[in-house]
Amino acid sequence: MRTDRACLAAAFAAALTAPLAAQEVQGTQDPLSAIEWLEDGGAEQMTPLQPPEPPVADRVARPEVESRPLDAPGVEAAGLLPMSVTGLPPDLWSESRTETLVPLVAAVDPAVPALSALLFTLLLAEADPSQGPETEVSLLAARLDRLFDEGGIEPGLALIERAGGTASPALFTRWMDFALLSRTAENACRALERQPALSEDLATRIYCDARTGDWEHAATVLGTAEALGRLDERTAELLARFIDPALADGASPVAVPPRPTPLEFRLFEAIGETLPTQPLPVPFAVADLGGTSGWRAQVLAAERLARRGALSDNRLLGLYTERSPAASGGVWDRVAAVQALDEALESGRPDLVAPALRQAWSQMRSAGLLVPFSRLFGPRLAEVSLEGEAAGLALRAELLSPEYEIAAANVTGTDPTMRTVAAIAQGRAPEPLPDAPRLAAAAEAWSGTEVPRRLSEMLRAGKLGEALLRAIALFSSGAEGNHGDITAALATFRAVGLEDTARRAAIQALLLHDEGALR
Repeated sequence: MRTDRACLAAAFAAALTAPLAAQEVQGTQDPLSAIEWLEDGGAEQMTPLQPPEPPVADRVARPEVESRPLDAPGVEAAGLLPMSVTGLPPDLWSESRTETLVPLVAAVDPAVPALSALLFTLLLAEADPSQGPETEVSLLAARLDRLFDEGGIEPGLALIERAGGTASPALFTRWMDFALLSRTAENACRALERQPALSEDLATRIYCDARTGDWEHAATVLGTAEALGRLDERTAELLARFIDPALADGASPVAVPPRPTPLEFRLFEAIGETLPTQPLPVPFAVADLGGTSGWRAQVLAAERLARRGALSDNRLLGLYTERSPAASGGVWDRVAAVQALDEALESGRPDLVAPALRQAWSQMRSAGLLVPFSRLFGPRLAEVSLEGEAAGLALRAELLSPEYEIAAANVTGTDPTMRTVAAIAQGRAPEPLPDAPRLAAAAEAWSGTEVPRRLSEMLRAGKLGEALLRAIALFSSGAEGNHGDITAALATFRAVGLEDTARRAAIQALLLHDEGALR
């Protein structure tokens, strides 16, 4: 069918090139709107071909028509990042099989933030669909599921809306989950009201009936579903209290499931039994960033998302510096340390910056947030004249920042880790290669190492996306001790032009495990 559509589009474009060249086309339009008489009542002026017949209906409903330009990408090709942004070709997935890519997307586990960023890029890139039946949306579904698992609720919601949340029941289910956590379920519920076939889940339909104001229908469906045993006891109780809050008066709290769904999470909140997000999977942390949670909950949620690369550095810093901490210990110590460093850098006094940096570095390292911290403060620290241990930490922060190549020129001494990192930051291998296996494995990728045969064959076959996913997995294997896999992964990234990704990944892997840095 895809080939037929392509041929139709080509033929149609060839036939109409001259007329269309004289027209102004402003984005995607409903094709029916181009037929003026459908809008101005001109149809009534047409002469019927046969005598009029008695009416068979008392009203006419004009169906909703979803339109798309003939050259627009299909659902599976949807993305937020165009090729001009990612640098990735449109055939990123097209030579691979969907059934091969789906488990890869679900299983790959980036070992360092640089590869988390690459994974997000792959998930959000515009690209031609993979090979598989056109009726399926399994790769897009897998991309959305992975974005959800990583806490990428906002980009995931934007992606599914770009693809069309009503394109299939499978996509609608995901749209609903993303929308519930982002507090934007109204649009999804309105879509379900127009197209009931999008979901057979009774809990979702009852919830949406209530959200769109049809409380009586919601109550009727709930009663029927309970009578037929179509809802479990917990869900039925949550929906009943949601529809009629008076039922909660004097009643015992509803038992909390070990892994609530987004709908259950929102229902608990709606009936006044809000669940804490810390024990829940990462995507639920997004719910604490909506402004209704306390400051501590917001900071903890932001930290969880920042570790996965699902929150911008500036948003994390904004929450850290929002107000003065009212307590000490745990997260408050991190907040105080970041604020103290920020204030010290504003003063420009090295005697204040040095102790503040030591404290902040220790706090952020223990929280697994050194890379976001370094991106925020590394360039600023480079402008301060520091000495001793503080100078070493400032240099490491700059190496973990986008300014790593500039920082490399300031590396001196014989420390093997810093010497190796400095060479990699400048795109070369140190001479001689270091003795430590981890250092040597990273450095060898810049000494002429070839891409592994299996990945090389994938690249020759045009399976770039699949090769990159496997390279990310290889790097994770190397980080766990199979050092040769680090070399193979980095060589692959370099071979396909991802030099910056390769350097960042190597630098992060070495510095984040450097025993010489302050803990």
